Amino acid sequence: MWKVYKWDGHYIMGDLVSKHSSETAALKAAKKKIDFTHKEKIKRNKEVIIWLDDLKHEPIGVIIKKTRG
Repeated sequence: MWKVYKWDGHYIMGDLVSKHSSETAALKAAKKKIDFTHKEKIKRNKEVIIWLDDLKHEPIGVIIKKTRG
């Protein structure tokens, strides 16, 4: 499950925007609701994190998927 979070002024994972079953659907929803310009995908341990940045490369959201096993 891919979860899209938006910055709420205090935390990057402040507001849950939406949940999706595919990465492309999550990116499409994030583009529509957060309007990011840059993204960076990181894989670590059992999760995939996609940082969403604005024009000045300041973080404004994140997409997270936690994998099993």
